[in-house]
Amino acid sequence: MTELLRVAAGELSADELIDALNDGRRVLVDVEVAGGDHEVVLRYDGETYLCDTPTNLHRHSDESGMRGCIRRMGYAAGDE
Repeated sequence: MTELLRVAAGELSADELIDALNDGRRVLVDVEVAGGDHEVVLRYDGETYLCDTPTNLHRHSDESGMRGCIRRMGYAAGDE
């Protein structure tokens, strides 16, 4: 079973999140959206990066696409 890493949005940098995904970990990000708490699952199946939100599944074919999504959605720390 894949080791799960649970973090709050903004707790880790985009590099740290991508490193965890590339190491085979699933990352569960706790986010606040529209006044409610939600969980987003980030994962990598070896070919496609996936960002599974409560309303949508984003697929990214490469690391740069996933990195952009992580930053755009506010899951990473800082303005790297």
